[in-house]
Amino acid sequence: MIKVEKISIEHLVIQSEGNIVSDMGGEKVMLNIENGKYYNLGKIGGDIWELIDKTILVGELINDIVAKYDVNKEKCEEEVISFLESMHEERLVRIITQN
Repeated sequence: MIKVEKISIEHLVIQSEGNIVSDMGGEKVMLNIENGKYYNLGKIGGDIWELIDKTILVGELINDIVAKYDVNKEKCEEEVISFLESMHEERLVRIITQN
């Protein structure tokens, strides 16, 4: 597992390579080729996965989720950052610090 400083809205995020993702009943499920683990991303996690197919600012990602769902921005920021940190620990996403 990779440990990273707390992810912030100024970080960039993108999918890591080596994952097979499929839609099952409206939710995304993923197989990581490297570790052989399956992950159920759920509906919102699947939306996040689609949004990070290209490098995106975490702040922009949060704004996109807030616009799509009826959610408080502060709560969304907390949940999205927690989700990204978990995915980063599993090497499913890359976090890039801007200079």
